[in-house]
Amino acid sequence: MSEQVEQLKALLGPVVEGQGCELWGIEHHAGSKPQMLRIYIDRSTGVTVDDCARVSEQVSAVLDVEEPIRADYTLEVSSPGIERPLFTPDQFREYVGRAVKVRLTWPEHGRRNYRGQLLSADDTMIEVAVDGTAYELPLAAIHNARVLEEDPGTQS
Repeated sequence: MSEQVEQLKALLGPVVEGQGCELWGIEHHAGSKPQMLRIYIDRSTGVTVDDCARVSEQVSAVLDVEEPIRADYTLEVSSPGIERPLFTPDQFREYVGRAVKVRLTWPEHGRRNYRGQLLSADDTMIEVAVDGTAYELPLAAIHNARVLEEDPGTQS
């Protein structure tokens, strides 16, 4: 995770929690024009449109004052949804046994894309079974990962 995303989590986590939600994760696409800041929120009773609007309003106010992003950006606040993105070791552990899609920043085992069953997860690695083969992947290499609602099947 980038240093800027870590700073944004530290700044915005209390704001999101203050609205009765959990900060599930942050995506910051600095290379797009304008930059995209996507914040995923969750709560045990489910996320409503009103939750997203309320969090967006509060986050916008903090971002306007603190200015952690100095360029033009678009803010999006949403629920992680059914095919939720995974950001932290605890989130990966929660979904062990489920189908996942993982894209790496750099190749591991000769490839960057994995689609299969999440076998295990710890603080530094995950293990994904694809076509009957288990692959250990470092969390540091993961560009993005999502839980899939479908059977992982034999796709990669």
